[in-house]
Amino acid sequence: MSHPDLLVGTSTHDDAAVYRLSKDIAVVMTVDFFPPIVDDAYVFGEIAAANSLSDVYAMGAEPIAALNIVGFPADLDISILTQILKGGANKALEAGIVIAGGHTVADEEPKYGLSVTGLVRPGAQVSNATSRPGDWLVLTKPIGTGIITTAGKQGVAPQSVMDEAISIMASLNKDASEVMVEVGVNACSDITGFGLIGHLNEMVEGSGTSAEIQLSSIPVIDGTKDLLSNSIVPGGTLRNLESVENAVSWGEGISDDDKLLLCDAQTSGGLLISVPEPKLEPLLKKLSDKKVGATSVVGKIVKPNGKSMINVRV
Repeated sequence: MSHPDLLVGTSTHDDAAVYRLSKDIAVVMTVDFFPPIVDDAYVFGEIAAANSLSDVYAMGAEPIAALNIVGFPADLDISILTQILKGGANKALEAGIVIAGGHTVADEEPKYGLSVTGLVRPGAQVSNATSRPGDWLVLTKPIGTGIITTAGKQGVAPQSVMDEAISIMASLNKDASEVMVEVGVNACSDITGFGLIGHLNEMVEGSGTSAEIQLSSIPVIDGTKDLLSNSIVPGGTLRNLESVENAVSWGEGISDDDKLLLCDAQTSGGLLISVPEPKLEPLLKKLSDKKVGATSVVGKIVKPNGKSMINVRV
């Protein structure tokens, strides 16, 4: 629906809705939840909360409050739910927000997430539909969490690989968001369920642009490629690849495993930032100063070429 105060709604593929309350204040709203992807209930709570907060950070907004969303089996030990909520509360504390309540329903499978509210100055929100030709694309976390967590469920993920993926998923995009707002960027999306290529496709489609991506520049969690070579692939990753095939030109030397990796369904992934060239070095320096993850320049926004929207090269 349209409304003069609905600044960001369903017309684009943005991560959250933005509604203007006054000339100085707009509220940012998002919701996300999912079933466990790790065995540890507390860690699952942390990851789910970080993932939910990421949508607000991707809009360049400041989260202020959240509500818990819970599905929980009636016959499961309630202490498990307690640990999930403690994990979420810990991540909320780190983000500097309050969890003001929530809602729980009986469900056959545990599910947890947050409905997050944030604030931003009207017009200052960072959309994913405003990239411009000449922008550089900067990714703030490595990819591979979908493959690794699937391997974890199958009991074949090395513990060191699983631990690294958990650390990445549980880390907030708070610092990266604050830096991009300070520097000033054109567009941003967080990388979650649609994978790197899926979210980039939403960005260029919404912006009326195209993109060039260099495979060798994309950071990947150590151990991911070994798991992928053993045919460990989430169903969501396969669906992601199928959904973008007509939008992507795969360059010579790009293997089937490479395609799956770039389409891997992420949880609580990094920010994909579209930044004008004059602001690239200041952005990278400030991200480095904040010690933001495996920040990498992975590609560039270009003019539409009339064919594929995304060109991937080795």
